[in-house]
Amino acid sequence: MEAHRRGQPWRRYVSVFLIFSAALNVVSAVTHYTIPEEMEEGSVVANLAADLGLDVNTLSKREIRLDVVGNKKYLQINKDTGELYILEKMDRELFCPIKTASCFLKLDVTIENPIRMFNIELEIMDINDNTPHFRRDKMHVDISESTAVGERFSLNNAIDPDVGDNSVKTYHLSESNHFTLEIQTGRDGSKFADLILQTALDREQQEVHHLILTAVDGGVQARSGTANIIVRVLDTNDNAPKFDKESYNIEIMENSPIGSLVVKPNATDLDEGTNSVIVYSYSLYTSEKTHETFSLNPNNGEITVKEMINYEDFRIYDMEVIATDKGTNSLSGQCKITILVTDMNDNHPEISIKSYQSPIKEDIAVDTVIAVVSVSDKDSGENGIVDIHIADELPFALRESSDNYYELVVSEPLDREKVPEYDITFTVTDRGSPPLSDNETMTLELLDVNDNVPQFSQSFYTIPVMENNAPGALLSSLTAFDPDLHENQYLVYFIIEKEIVNTSISMLFSINPENGNLYALKTFDYEIEKEFLFHIEARDSGVPPLSSNVTVHIIIVDQNDNTPAIVSPWRVHGSVVEEKIPRSTDKGSLVSKVIAIDTDSVQNSRITYQFLQVTDATLFSLDQYNGDIRTMRMFSYRDPRHQRLVVIAKDNGEPALSATVTIKLSTVETAVKAYSDMTEVPLEYDIFSDLNLYLVIGLGSVSFLLLITILVTCVLKCQKPMPSIAAPPSRNSVISDRNSTIADSTLVSNDAYWYSMFLAETRKGKLVVRQPVPKAGSRYIVSSLPRSTGLTETSDSAASTLQGSTTTGSGSSSS
Repeated sequence: MEAHRRGQPWRRYVSVFLIFSAALNVVSAVTHYTIPEEMEEGSVVANLAADLGLDVNTLSKREIRLDVVGNKKYLQINKDTGELYILEKMDRELFCPIKTASCFLKLDVTIENPIRMFNIELEIMDINDNTPHFRRDKMHVDISESTAVGERFSLNNAIDPDVGDNSVKTYHLSESNHFTLEIQTGRDGSKFADLILQTALDREQQEVHHLILTAVDGGVQARSGTANIIVRVLDTNDNAPKFDKESYNIEIMENSPIGSLVVKPNATDLDEGTNSVIVYSYSLYTSEKTHETFSLNPNNGEITVKEMINYEDFRIYDMEVIATDKGTNSLSGQCKITILVTDMNDNHPEISIKSYQSPIKEDIAVDTVIAVVSVSDKDSGENGIVDIHIADELPFALRESSDNYYELVVSEPLDREKVPEYDITFTVTDRGSPPLSDNETMTLELLDVNDNVPQFSQSFYTIPVMENNAPGALLSSLTAFDPDLHENQYLVYFIIEKEIVNTSISMLFSINPENGNLYALKTFDYEIEKEFLFHIEARDSGVPPLSSNVTVHIIIVDQNDNTPAIVSPWRVHGSVVEEKIPRSTDKGSLVSKVIAIDTDSVQNSRITYQFLQVTDATLFSLDQYNGDIRTMRMFSYRDPRHQRLVVIAKDNGEPALSATVTIKLSTVETAVKAYSDMTEVPLEYDIFSDLNLYLVIGLGSVSFLLLITILVTCVLKCQKPMPSIAAPPSRNSVISDRNSTIADSTLVSNDAYWYSMFLAETRKGKLVVRQPVPKAGSRYIVSSLPRSTGLTETSDSAASTLQGSTTTGSGSSSS
């Protein structure tokens, strides 16, 4: 019944159509019905039997065939009632996918017995059974942030299969400050929505805008569908890169390893994409030195050490780094970076000798500036403070003249002869930790000044010269030394002129002026000249010249060239000495005394006595040192009356020289007349022979020389302490006294032998001097004067000296 009621309105339409067809007198085989879509199954569309004039009662017996387009049965005829009902729901949008105002379903109905054919046209009316929907749930809209306000962006329209008012009627947009909708109607009546930019977009503030678009149809009960609109704000290069800091102050240690990171300035760009891709570079204001020293990574902005950093070359590096994006219209930002290099103690202090004098004179004044030096250190702070010093033992001092300048001055007197040159090492040390140092050596040469006198190796030269030397023989080399140099060192030697015994010293000696070799110009005889005393001067060639002299003592060394001469007992040459002695002479009595003298000296003049022949060796003895002949026993009647004694006097030279004397002793029974009476007998002139005349002349010469010797001896004695009175007389002295005593080699006797007192032997002959024996109480001395221990400037003029002095009482005489 419900299906029937639902189908009644459609019957009215069918009836109207049939009436309309009859009125037109047109018989149509098409039956038209109108139904809404989506009718429930079983709903009656119309009563065909009534509408087509069919007998309901016969329908059940007749064959009814209903053909639907598409061969799908949506409708069916009820044979019992003749009604056309809905077999399957029909969707208008399925039958009419193309959105049109009318949608028809055509049916062919065939009834048999009899056969009748009917065409039925079923118009399906739209109902609001579809919700508007969008083809995509999300719509992406890209809008550049530089898009001008009012710009229109088309959106996808919503789809609603319904037609008419049931289709999309309007759109709604979720609340937005930047967008609004504008609805457009198409020619077919469809609705479209455009998104309108109401305010400018800023991607950096909001990159994406989420909107909801709602499509609403016009049905009685409106339906709606939504879609998400994702508005992505497209970036435009409207933001310049910006650094975290406008300026950077970085400290870096010098000598930092190459490649080490200095700083990484960070720049950001609020844009995106290529607009935010930043490239770093140096600006044009960055120096070339900075480019060479530091490397800038263009991709990440890292600044690294490119080459070795030296504080002393460059202490501050200023650079400007630019960050540029890769946008079409690129923008850039910049920052300033100041790199401060921190000093390390990596530089040795330096010293520079600005000026100096070399060579300098050795007599340069103390406190004179001889050099100026400067010190420096490229480091800074304590690392750059430099201390300078030289060795303490040098005679120089450093004096600061100005900042980092020092003067080298003489602090002590200089002496080239001690140190000819100085290697002065300047040592500079900084105060870094650890300290570094350096040094510089300056060689200072001293020029010689004639400030040293020539110096002999000895202040007194004693040169022994053997007598009988060859003329021109080299005596010695008297070399002086002068520590000066060059002409100040060149020496010339001179003998200081003087006279010795009326003879110029230059006639006796000569010196080579160049080397100081001393030569004898004559042959010397010790027995005539025993010594010479003179001075030699050495003079340099400086200006003014300096000189010094030295005393030279030439000592003539004796040779054994003189034969001993027997002066007691005296006898004529070649004759025999005859002596008489009492036969009653006691044992040990002095019979005779042999005295020999030798004008040589020292060993050459030492005389020893020996019996060469003796009649009776048991009767006499001979003292080998003093020549005393004494009895060894008393005479006996058996002893011969005449005794012959041959005595040899031999010196101690090499080879030894000797002389002999023959003494013939005769014993008498009576006493011999006292010698005292004999000595008072005047000398007979006829005793002298022709030889005596020469002896007298020789004696005169000897006496003259003796006088000179005595005078010189007295002068020297006055200059020296007096010898002890108790000093023993010389061995070669012979003292005669009336009281006979023997001491050392000195004979004190009253014998007759002292009638001949002295024999002087010279190279030209012998001189015999005779004189009376001194009176009683007097003493007479015969002595060869010993060589003076002092220095005399004249030589002895004779080989021996005879000195006589007469004293009274028991006084003594000295020579």
